[in-house]
This record gives sequence, structure tokens and C-alpha cells, in this order.
Amino acid sequence: MPFLQPDDLPKMEVFPGSLASLAAGENIMLSFLDMAEGSIVPEHSHPHEQAGLVLQGRLKFRLGDEERVTGPGEAFIVPPNVVHRVEVVEGPAKVLDIFSPLREDYLQRYNEHTQTSGTTKWG
Repeated sequence: MPFLQPDDLPKMEVFPGSLASLAAGENIMLSFLDMAEGSIVPEHSHPHEQAGLVLQGRLKFRLGDEERVTGPGEAFIVPPNVVHRVEVVEGPAKVLDIFSPLREDYLQRYNEHTQTSGTTKWG
């Protein structure tokens, strides 16, 4: 799948108010997020390197000990195993997340989601 239209990809709810569509190659994964105002990605970490770009909305982003509000056109890089959290303070928001290596946990949930139903919700 060398070309894709993110709006045509199936969406799954990864957190309340946050829908994700995924596309993956051999070593990199794209996650297109649509997030409602007030939605929160709770504090977490993972062994994957993550980069992202805010496309729409404003996010309060905590990365390690640093916190800032980011808006359209701003990018971020999350090193592996660093604790981070996001809250949409002005929405709706659209964010492109990029992971390397692939987030196998996300891909497994996404594949199960697309094989079950387009309306399946994951808590």
C-alpha cells in the first residue's frame, strides 16, 4: 500500500474520544488520530521511538518533566521508554503519530478490530 487516504482507513477507539487509523511498512508505522476536545491519552511509556505532528487543535503535552501546549504545525519526538501524556485542550484535534519499530500491540488490536466490525470500540 504505497499510497493511502487516511480518511478511508478503518478507525478504532484507542482511548475515550480518540480514534486511530493505522498504516504500517516494514519498520515504521503511521497512526492518524482524530481526538475530541477533552480526550486524554493517559500517562504511559513504550519501548518505541515516537514522532508526531499536530495537524489541528491544541494539545497539552507532557513529555518526561516538560509540559507545553502544542498547536498545528508543531512536532514532537518521544524517545523510547519516556513517560508521556496528552490532553486535547482545544478540539477537535488531528495528530499524525509515527512509530519505529512498529507498535505490534496497536497493529494486533487494529487487525482484530477491522476483522470484527467497523463499529467495534476498544476501552
